[in-house]
Amino acid sequence: MDHLAYRKKLGTLGPSTNTIVQPDFDDLRPVGVTNHYSRIAIPNDPVTDDASFLKLVNSINQATMDAVDVLRTCEMDYLVMGMSAATFWNGRQGAGEYLKMMQDRAQVGVSCGSFATESALNVYKAKRIAFMSPYFEVANAQVRRFYEDCGFTVVRDLCLQRPSPVQIAHTTDEMCRKAILQLDGDDVDAIVQVGTNLSMIRLAAAAELFLGKPVIAINTATYWHALRAQGVQDKKAGFGSLMEFH
Repeated sequence: MDHLAYRKKLGTLGPSTNTIVQPDFDDLRPVGVTNHYSRIAIPNDPVTDDASFLKLVNSINQATMDAVDVLRTCEMDYLVMGMSAATFWNGRQGAGEYLKMMQDRAQVGVSCGSFATESALNVYKAKRIAFMSPYFEVANAQVRRFYEDCGFTVVRDLCLQRPSPVQIAHTTDEMCRKAILQLDGDDVDAIVQVGTNLSMIRLAAAAELFLGKPVIAINTATYWHALRAQGVQDKKAGFGSLMEFH
């Protein structure tokens, strides 16, 4: 048994440009569970439109499998994906095929942002949702399609259109707060934030208090999903109501 990971040893991965997901996952980590991070090597190219965003997604996809292979050498118990755009692609069926490909490569179970947020929304029994992302519209269309395939009604969505992968992590709380308020309304049961390099795990928890409804940050949902899939039921205060669910 691993001396520190005496409960579970989690492999985690994210793009090399992502500086948010690793500390987020570490903040959510219970005692006896360890996170082991592998970087998906991608360039920090400017992102100015749908075409350049699709180029970025392609770069991530090409390098992801190499990062998984590195993680396999630590004999992880489970894989937590700290990158989200690709996990929403081509509807729920396409997302399922992608998840199966990742499970086959990792040879362990996998939690990813698309299915984790679906599970979170089902915990809350949400039907009508709004979501925000740091992406461009080409990616938001894929996220919307996934949620609609899952049976949710997407009332509104918002793209922050961040200018490069690294710049996503520079998004301020003020930008996110304004986006949340734009998305909210009496016609929305829950708000979801996607994009793992966007720092939202604490702001989402705070927003729940003043909106009176679930605000789901993708990093919280993905790590919660992984813990529960591995039988770790710990609650974690300060990160929203989802972390209180078993």
